[in-house]
Amino acid sequence: MQSLETTQLERMIDNNDDFLLVNTLSAEDFAQTEIPGSVNIPQNDADFADNVESTAGGKDKPIVVYCASQQCQSSTKAAEKLERAGFETVYDYEGGAKAWTESGHVLAVPEEVERT
Repeated sequence: MQSLETTQLERMIDNNDDFLLVNTLSAEDFAQTEIPGSVNIPQNDADFADNVESTAGGKDKPIVVYCASQQCQSSTKAAEKLERAGFETVYDYEGGAKAWTESGHVLAVPEEVERT
């Protein structure tokens, strides 16, 4: 597992690199921490690694995992699970959603729920 800084993630996105950006938090927390372009696959799901593999299309695609902040351990646990499962390239964006917004980026806006 390799740690990833915000500038490195920005470069990967700007270069249109072929990788999967995975938010490892629960669906509830994902709504508050969604970096645009990310998918939500909670790391505490029993079939986490299988879900990442099927979403990525294989274990050879680079995977970037992240969670809420540097203090959150979800992405680190997720990266360790993926490495044990045989994924070739795993990055842990340790700063997570907090570092993303602190660097001037915006999070995806949760969809409004229609009220009747």
